[in-house]
Amino acid sequence: MSDLTNRAKEILSSDNGYVKCNNYNIVKVEEHYCEMEAIISDSSKNPYGIAHGGFIFGLADTAAGIAAMTDERTAVTVNSNIDYLRPCKGDKLIAKASVVKPGKSIAVVDVLIYDSSLDLVSKASVTYFYIN
Repeated sequence: MSDLTNRAKEILSSDNGYVKCNNYNIVKVEEHYCEMEAIISDSSKNPYGIAHGGFIFGLADTAAGIAAMTDERTAVTVNSNIDYLRPCKGDKLIAKASVVKPGKSIAVVDVLIYDSSLDLVSKASVTYFYIN
């Protein structure tokens, strides 16, 4: 496991709130890249029995934030957009976040989210401001 993956896992393990409660887990972190999984439970589903859009968006924002911070700077979300392409199937989501523009003060990250069948269910773009 890479040093970046270990560092990201340490940071998230200290968070007993949103990330932990939503079953978001880091799979892999590399420079300007993060892959995460989320287990879909009853509490993460909408009234139709599929993953709630907020649950999907939270995973996208979390994975993108980790990808943006792989150069050891702290980043906060300033803008985001997500497209929901199809309902997810199965019991987990996989987010793959890649920094497309690592700037001096702004980073833009694209995220693709797949379901258990590896069908693309959402795509997001998230813009971050580096605060240090």
